[in-house]
Amino acid sequence: VVLSTGDFVRSAKGHEIDGRSLSYKGGDAFQGVARGRSLQPAIFVDSTGRTYSLPAHSLPSARGNGEPLSGRLNPPDGAKFTGVIMGEPEDLWLLSSDAGYGFVVRLKELITDRRAGKTVLNVPDNSHALPPAFVPSPESFVFAVSNEGKMLGFKVGDVPEMPKGKGNKLFDIPTQKAADREEFLAGIAVVPPSGQLTLWSGEKQKTLTWAELKEFKGQRAQRGAVLPRGWRQIDHVEAVLPEPKEKKE
Repeated sequence: VVLSTGDFVRSAKGHEIDGRSLSYKGGDAFQGVARGRSLQPAIFVDSTGRTYSLPAHSLPSARGNGEPLSGRLNPPDGAKFTGVIMGEPEDLWLLSSDAGYGFVVRLKELITDRRAGKTVLNVPDNSHALPPAFVPSPESFVFAVSNEGKMLGFKVGDVPEMPKGKGNKLFDIPTQKAADREEFLAGIAVVPPSGQLTLWSGEKQKTLTWAELKEFKGQRAQRGAVLPRGWRQIDHVEAVLPEPKEKKE
């Protein structure tokens, strides 16, 4: 299931589909992709921290540009959809606001049949929900990047699991600076051991290996370390999972 920045949605058969390579209407672009089975719900998260679900098999084909989610759902005025997720009921996801707060939640808690959605993440005033991040394993690390070019990594086990709420402080952003949008999180991802992290700055991308990520590791709610020169204006981040090991005969 592919979501665009203009809140259009479409679905394609096959997990090898690259959402970034699809064509988009002028002014529209790739926002997020979820891989699952057609019988599962596609769950959408908006910038106000609400979740919505639609049956994946009911979504339009990726052969076209898709259809606007506003035709099927009733988000609050001004809300934008930040991400789409699919998976098993017990899968864990990190929900967070760009004010630096968040928590881990099970996918089953996000499902709702209400067109107006379900409030799951309490987002502080003048802040927005970030795209949801999949938690691949309990040993994984959260990596949060601020608009000031700092990155902090810490154990996902240090983030509480909750069905809903504001969550705990993940990255130390002063409350007033967050309210004034002077400082905020530009992106967050959860990387398993031996995984990698891709940083996106406009059309440029840089992938950091697990070894390179070590220098950014600290404790939850710290301020992190400065990213390399030329990589301090980050738009979003993406976890790269390690290739599954092939079983020996």
